[in-house]
Amino acid sequence: MARKQRFREDEDAAVDMTPMLDIVFIMLIFFIVTTSFVKEAGIEVNKPKAAQAQTKKNSNIFIAIRENGEIWMDKRQVDVERVSANLESLMAEQPTDVVIIQADEGAKHGVVVKVMDQIKATGDNLKISIAGDK
Repeated sequence: MARKQRFREDEDAAVDMTPMLDIVFIMLIFFIVTTSFVKEAGIEVNKPKAAQAQTKKNSNIFIAIRENGEIWMDKRQVDVERVSANLESLMAEQPTDVVIIQADEGAKHGVVVKVMDQIKATGDNLKISIAGDK
């Protein structure tokens, strides 16, 4: 009889892990939902230095312009005429009101202006920021 009683005490001492796993999964879902995703241009650009640089928050669409005139959005090269269409598709995924242009120090002014025109053609409420190094 004593053996059965000791076995029952050991059985009652087990820890139920289900509530802890539920909490871990709820926290995981919370962090996935609240994470903001940044749409990087996909290339490294040698930006010019800026004396009055300000950091913009909640801006998540980057357009990079290389010295040779290549335009990069969402880790792929695009033509200047396709900037507006690509921007519309990116904004459908994640709406924003700020688009950041990362132009290389040696990029031609004309290409940057064409990209800015394409951004404005996408929506008048979009704000354009030019990225610079601090």
